[in-house]
Amino acid sequence: MQGEGDASAEFTEVQYPWFALQVRMRHETGVADHLQGKGYEWFLPLYKAQRRWSDRVKEVQAPLFPGYLFCRFNPHDRLPILKTPGVTQIVGYNHVPVPVDEQEIQAIRTLVASGVSNFPCPYLEVGSKVRIEAGALRGLEGILMDLKGKRRLVLSITLLQRSVAVEIDSDAVSVVQALQGARS
Repeated sequence: MQGEGDASAEFTEVQYPWFALQVRMRHETGVADHLQGKGYEWFLPLYKAQRRWSDRVKEVQAPLFPGYLFCRFNPHDRLPILKTPGVTQIVGYNHVPVPVDEQEIQAIRTLVASGVSNFPCPYLEVGSKVRIEAGALRGLEGILMDLKGKRRLVLSITLLQRSVAVEIDSDAVSVVQALQGARS
């Protein structure tokens, strides 16, 4: 009989997917508190950042994804989430919430729990047009490529149909034009 009761408990507890909530900037922790008060499971990944004032530098906890936090909920019962003060929308397409990949959330949770130093950076997709923001090559634009596990900026002379690649530090570039879908 013991095993039968455990099995029924498993079936009654539904594990809803994670969704990304867009929230008002600098209101992430307040929204998390409201969600917790409503009984929702939420995840707000934080990192240690240094903030500089005129007289001192202080280490603070800041959101790894400013303006966003993650929450598990039934997508068919999302009104309580949308009514939460500070929530602007549930991330999705055409007003339909799209779940965040469970493995991506788990990877971020593992990283945050590990205590390893981390920080936000721009989303760089191979094939995107990027601009170098620092160093001797500052201002150059090209296509971001991946060759043997290293990031490279490819500069091209279209008329000659020739290109040159230079190894770059991903921290020194910003996206100029994101990679577009398949072109016809």
